[in-house]
Amino acid sequence: MSAPVDSESGAQPLRTLWVTSGAGVAALILTPMLLALALGGCVSSGPSVTDKQKNDAATYNTQLGIAYLRQGDINSAKDKLDRALQENPNNPAVHSARAMLFDRMRLPAQADSEFQEALHLAPQDPDISNNYAVYLCQSGRTDEGVRRFEQVARNALYRTPWVADTNAGVCLRAAKRNADAIRNFKAALQIRPNFSEAAFQLADQQFTDGDLVGARSTVDTFVGAFDPTPDLLFLGVRIARGQGDRVAALLFARRLRLDFPTSVQAKALADLDHNPG
Repeated sequence: MSAPVDSESGAQPLRTLWVTSGAGVAALILTPMLLALALGGCVSSGPSVTDKQKNDAATYNTQLGIAYLRQGDINSAKDKLDRALQENPNNPAVHSARAMLFDRMRLPAQADSEFQEALHLAPQDPDISNNYAVYLCQSGRTDEGVRRFEQVARNALYRTPWVADTNAGVCLRAAKRNADAIRNFKAALQIRPNFSEAAFQLADQQFTDGDLVGARSTVDTFVGAFDPTPDLLFLGVRIARGQGDRVAALLFARRLRLDFPTSVQAKALADLDHNPG
């Protein structure tokens, strides 16, 4: 679950939740007319195009645009998302995806405008709000991003409020507001004690702050009750070594090598053992 961690800051990138409304690509039945619409073709005869067909075509092109964006193909992503906008300009998922596109293109004014339009069309959609909060934090607008994450966490429609709390903490860590970040990570763990990302972020921040006792308690509590991630085990090694607890360090290291032998963290441990200084 966890991405590789920077050994200096421990900060990890915020996860962006890509959301589209309606049916996904696999669920759509592409009739010849709908396929022509989705691919930008013309239909010269037959029944007129219904609103549902236009919306389905927009959904399909939005899905394609997101897929291209993930692959780094900006031109194809823009082409599909432009078509989706023409097919259904009132679909909030289209605007949310276009916001991500413009963010990738480093056009912040357009990205913000698209997010605002998406939220205007779907003010209670927690996933779009979550995406906007990620964007705000990555743009250095920490207070706005954290407020948005907190709104998402309190939204009854959002099924994973602990993720929003954790992302708020990551946003605060990036702004060096460590005490506030710790409170958010603890809030996430109160809701979901087995959420490894929150446990790692909390322990890593405590370790960075020099609170070895608190960091060790966080790791031990999680590892004693749930399956640990390689991030947590490697952090456990570092914490135990910092405490001078050679036995615990060896136990964390052994479990990391046995359970995750090909992980980035296992390699980092080998490098650390070869270059302890």
